Amino acid sequence: MKLKGSCHCQSVKFSLNSRQPYPFNRCYCSICRKTAGGGGFAINLGADFQTLKVEGEEFLSVYQAETGVRSRESSGKSPAQRHFCSKCGSALWLWDPRWPELVHPFASAIDSELPVPPVRSHMMLDYAPSWVQPDIREGDEMFGSYPEESLAEWHQRNVPD
Repeated sequence: MKLKGSCHCQSVKFSLNSRQPYPFNRCYCSICRKTAGGGGFAINLGADFQTLKVEGEEFLSVYQAETGVRSRESSGKSPAQRHFCSKCGSALWLWDPRWPELVHPFASAIDSELPVPPVRSHMMLDYAPSWVQPDIREGDEMFGSYPEESLAEWHQRNVPD
């Protein structure tokens, strides 16, 4: 599915192809909550990085979250790069060099009509603050941290061909 997206001020516009366009995965960690500014969650989609086309690249900024986990191999900074508009602050997509073929646009930045997921997944619930009341519905899956299943695997299991 071809997806088109933009930031709020329209300085950055982008398009990409996605085989995982259902906005099913809600994350309640502090990184997603604070960098995306959502109601305690962010919804990431899965897409093919090679198809990403961007207008307004000069307005992009990148944030790499501090994870607090330092070791000989890690400085405590996540390798994941969260791209956002430097003019209006809109969260746009995440790219991670550990999976260079993938890009994860935030559903909130997508202007194309997205399909409604048949069920949703709530992850990182152990990190949700007390004021966040997850909208958990019948059939939704819940995880205290990360689920074992990838975005692609969820789509294979839940979306008919």
